[in-house]
Amino acid sequence: MVGTRAEPLKIKVVVGDPNLIDWSDSSLCGILVQTPDAMGMLHDFTTLFGKTKRHGAVSCCGTDLMASVLKPPGEMGADVVLGSAQRFGAPLGYGGPHAAFFAVKEEFKRLIPGRVIGISKDSTGCPAIRMALQTREQHIKRERATSNICTSQALLANVAAFYAIYHGSEGLKEIASEVHIKAKTLSVGLESVGHTVVNGTFFDTITVNLKGITPEDYVTCCVKKGINILLIIVMAPSPYRWMRPVPRAMYCLSWRQQGYNFL
Repeated sequence: MVGTRAEPLKIKVVVGDPNLIDWSDSSLCGILVQTPDAMGMLHDFTTLFGKTKRHGAVSCCGTDLMASVLKPPGEMGADVVLGSAQRFGAPLGYGGPHAAFFAVKEEFKRLIPGRVIGISKDSTGCPAIRMALQTREQHIKRERATSNICTSQALLANVAAFYAIYHGSEGLKEIASEVHIKAKTLSVGLESVGHTVVNGTFFDTITVNLKGITPEDYVTCCVKKGINILLIIVMAPSPYRWMRPVPRAMYCLSWRQQGYNFL
């Protein structure tokens, strides 16, 4: 998606290891990384984001809202943080639709498309929600306004908001801890029977090299037991959870503990 949107804007997208970025390239305008990544690995991008800022570029980080027990990208120095809000009370739904979340530092807030809602006070002095920031163009040009070009998943966004409000900060951390414990339990169990967990650090996703069984047979067994796992065909490191099929190389299995806790 990034490549498709960038091409008509004449923005060159380079996919690779962020540790191998050529900082001497003056055309570098931004980076996009993810933690946890597609294989479940956790990353601390503090140093990387610091280099990006010194270079005068913008750092964007994809992350998981449920990973509330981890160091947030904002504390690492990310300028933009984004991701899916699916795990806050919404089922997988075969990939969507889901609401997304998008947050920026103060200096970038006027570049956000759409509207920003904030807390104020009404005429009686009580707390009230009001539209804090919106584009004048939407009032002047109305249906011809280009800043209206954004999608709306209002129902699912409200579900995610209610989920967060219902559980609160501590409740979300408890759910996140439970999710991690279940993933850790699975990793210990798989290693005890000879399989190898590839990622040394993880939150809820582990990638496994199997021993004594083919990935296809393992997936078949899991499906029969009602367990969904992702078969990943890996050619090179990728920052994306969803990968298109590529020629056979190394097979890995990724298992994700969802940690649902509906209202």
